[in-house]
Amino acid sequence: MFSFGSLLLRHGYSLLFVYVLAVGIGLPLPADPLFLLMGALAGNGQYSFSASLLIAVIATLIGDILWYQLGRFRGRWVLGFLCKLSLEPDTCVRKTEARFVKRGAGALVFAKFIPGMGLLSVSLAGISRIRCWLFLVADAVGCTLWAGSYLLLGRIFHRQVDFLIAWLGLFGRRAGFVIVALLALYIAVKFLERKRLLRNLRVNRITPQQAFDLIENGQPVTFVDLRHPAEVERDGFKIAGALVLRPDDLRAGSQQIPKDREIILYCT
Repeated sequence: MFSFGSLLLRHGYSLLFVYVLAVGIGLPLPADPLFLLMGALAGNGQYSFSASLLIAVIATLIGDILWYQLGRFRGRWVLGFLCKLSLEPDTCVRKTEARFVKRGAGALVFAKFIPGMGLLSVSLAGISRIRCWLFLVADAVGCTLWAGSYLLLGRIFHRQVDFLIAWLGLFGRRAGFVIVALLALYIAVKFLERKRLLRNLRVNRITPQQAFDLIENGQPVTFVDLRHPAEVERDGFKIAGALVLRPDDLRAGSQQIPKDREIILYCT
């Protein structure tokens, strides 16, 4: 019979490394609960806090370096791929880019505390051609803060975590069922949220060809470019005559948008 308790107690470091590496590569799994568990075991004297932190940081850095290099060599294609891969409907290239443009490499320090922003931030670091050494330093600090915070919480509240583990039966015979059920529930909720978002986005969509036909036929149309101004400058192109407004500025800048014509919004 599968026992998560025996697996964690016998192969805790290996399990931590493989699981966190899988999260870093892009699998839609939460790493925080495992950090709390390892922190609680460290609080009980069964594992070393320092060794757990080092393993977690190394595993996360391996995944981040992979996405950083993909960002350097594949450009914005990586961001589109990550948005399709992500289960977080509020994960948005625009929000990540806004923070990244404002803080630069410093955005990497706290990016992993925001769901979905970790992979996007390291990819943007590659796309922006941030120096490798600067990326490694900032990302290492961010990985250490992220993993260390949850490990420390688990260590401080190890009695409460032990109680929760016992209540859920994670160290009993039903551990396998409980873990699979919790992961399935997590993924199902995120998937349904994403499907709802995509269903809303399909309303009033127009294809590029349809937009082009409107221009060719002389229809009065106004295009609004919702990309971050830094992205427009970096890419070096936009639809001729399009207004550049950030989504957050749409209401404040509404007086710039004509009221007597079709309005077409586009972004990344």
